[in-house]
Amino acid sequence: MLDQTTPLNSLGFRKPEAETRVVVAMSGGVDSSVVAALLADQGYDVVGVTLQLYDHGAALAKKGACCAGRDIHDARRVAEDMGFPHYVLDYENIFKDAVINEFAESYLGGATPVPCIRCNERVKFKDLLHTAKDLDADCMATGHYIQRKMGEAGAELHCAADAARDQSYFLFSTTSEQLDFLRFPLGHLPSKNDTRALAERYGLIVADKPDSQDICFVPNGDYASVIRKLRPEAAAPGEIVDVSGQVLGKHDGVINYTIGQRRGLGIGGLSEPLFVIKLDPDTRQVIVGPKDMLAKRTVPVREINWLGDAPFASREAWDVAVKVRSTRPPTDAALRPISDTEAVVELTVPEEGVSPGQACVFYDRETSRILGGGWIHKG
Repeated sequence: MLDQTTPLNSLGFRKPEAETRVVVAMSGGVDSSVVAALLADQGYDVVGVTLQLYDHGAALAKKGACCAGRDIHDARRVAEDMGFPHYVLDYENIFKDAVINEFAESYLGGATPVPCIRCNERVKFKDLLHTAKDLDADCMATGHYIQRKMGEAGAELHCAADAARDQSYFLFSTTSEQLDFLRFPLGHLPSKNDTRALAERYGLIVADKPDSQDICFVPNGDYASVIRKLRPEAAAPGEIVDVSGQVLGKHDGVINYTIGQRRGLGIGGLSEPLFVIKLDPDTRQVIVGPKDMLAKRTVPVREINWLGDAPFASREAWDVAVKVRSTRPPTDAALRPISDTEAVVELTVPEEGVSPGQACVFYDRETSRILGGGWIHKG
């Protein structure tokens, strides 16, 4: 038995690398491939796992998204070249039930969902993590750009060193228990160029592979076409109205619009530009108004995952920074708990385009630490 004098290896375990089993979630892209190659090169007992998340035949014809048929092939090739075992797991039904169906229902409810967060939360960091434990792994590693650091109270989640690559917005729902088991070997790298340099160093076939851009099951970012296939009734026509209820035009389905949208409304000739400020699927109305009506100071949040050291509801308010959209920088706010899983976020400066279905992620104002987050709802 190894004692406390045995030094920690790079994954934080007091045992030799060869005796430390790590399951690597391999999407077939350059990031996760580099993680697997790096750990294998360091002598760890690496097991690669790739998830088949939707129909393999259809996936083969689709490029530019993770978990497609081409990506499964690439992940297998990397494993063969680096000499570690690789498995493909059929998670199609799990993915459909846990991610795709909710995506459709959320969109039909007038929200703007973020399925990548649900995929991390319900598939990769839940079911796949359990599979990793069944394989007797000591930990699971991914290619996400985020950092895991040890603090006084245990493992903490921190933003990536490369702010342009930081994926904290999509990982806020990672629980403390999951964080104990997860590792993110790329989070400290200064830039994506460093990742590609490692891929070239190991001679990986994916070294020059482009980054995926789309949600994996949404070709070319066309949400509406996916919803129409899943829920044909969603394309029911309706009215475009202003805030007073005056009819300004017609539309071919609420699913074709998002909060904050200005272009493509088909209601020109007005004295001022109008923006989508609300979607009402029950009346099939798209409500439009002036830009200043998009600004929100108060944001209701639920399903909160709290990663702070003190209990969430132990204070009347937390002074934090928050992101209400993945592309926005953090902004100062007061986070006021209502319960252990609900809160009201009061923004110091009003934000435009705050939409139900988006995440609101909490950050420490003084450090790079992520304190958790929740889901914006209509209130």
